Amino acid sequence: MEFANKEYLLLLLLIIPYLIWYVMYRKKTEPTMRMSDTYAFRYAPRSWKVTLMPLSMLLRILAFTMTVIVLARPQTQNSWSNKSVEGIDIMLAMDVSTSMLAEDLKPNRIEAAKQVASEFIVGRPNDNIGLSIFAGEAFTQCPMTTDHASLLNLLQTVRTDIAARGLIEDGTAIGMGLANAVSRLKESKAKSKVVILLTDGSNNRGDISPMTAAEIAKSLGIRVYTIGVGTNNVAPYPMPVAGGVQYVNIPVEIDTKTLSEIAAATEGDFYRATNTKELRNIYKEIDQLEKSKLNVKTFSKRYEAYQPFAFVAILALLLEILLRITVFRRIP
Repeated sequence: MEFANKEYLLLLLLIIPYLIWYVMYRKKTEPTMRMSDTYAFRYAPRSWKVTLMPLSMLLRILAFTMTVIVLARPQTQNSWSNKSVEGIDIMLAMDVSTSMLAEDLKPNRIEAAKQVASEFIVGRPNDNIGLSIFAGEAFTQCPMTTDHASLLNLLQTVRTDIAARGLIEDGTAIGMGLANAVSRLKESKAKSKVVILLTDGSNNRGDISPMTAAEIAKSLGIRVYTIGVGTNNVAPYPMPVAGGVQYVNIPVEIDTKTLSEIAAATEGDFYRATNTKELRNIYKEIDQLEKSKLNVKTFSKRYEAYQPFAFVAILALLLEILLRITVFRRIP
């Protein structure tokens, strides 16, 4: 049994001064009768009332003790099993080139990818998950972590204007994006290591080819799931013009052959998403394929156990009051 409010148990120390008062000073406060000689009563037997007189004091102490225990909130715990969770190490590699602003996915490719990735992260609370982003270059937005609140905050700050602001080169460096994600997983001790690579184009930048990065991933036992996002022909793209935005249709050029080969080389899968619903279903399928391995996990339920103590406290208090006004009633 455990107590939720253990500090209330200190109130039991008040019983000590009460006992001292009862033994040393209480008799002085009781009414007395002066007699010239008590010899006649020296050997008289004590009545049962006198013998049971301390019972009132004991009942008061019992009622007080039970009340304190109720305030301390005793609880019992029912443990069903002891289990631990072995998660999976996952790196998300996301294309943030300017073409991700195309609005064939709603509201656009980048926002749809961020929303679906956020749902995926929330659904896997036991996994180490990190985020790499790439355009013409690649860098780690968030290393692998179980602090998913921080990861989600960093994911929401991902924008496609980093190339326009000169932070990285524009373009699509699939090999660099994959290699960056793989570098974060190479020291992982997890039994299952996964990269989910999302892009809307073909590799046209970077010092590492996509297949070279795939071979590195394969040698490290990392499985890669590749996702190509975008419609099959052309997509509406918001082109900034003086005083507003003009939409133009841009061709959709996804290197499905290379993405399929990357997935096949690492024993992963290639997926094609032409709308937000398909993208969400793809992440759900990957979620089912890469289930965390559950050995054991702790499951227990607490129950409030104050009822017996409250019953005893009420019973003791009522019994003490009853005895005081009947059997032990005093007439000064």
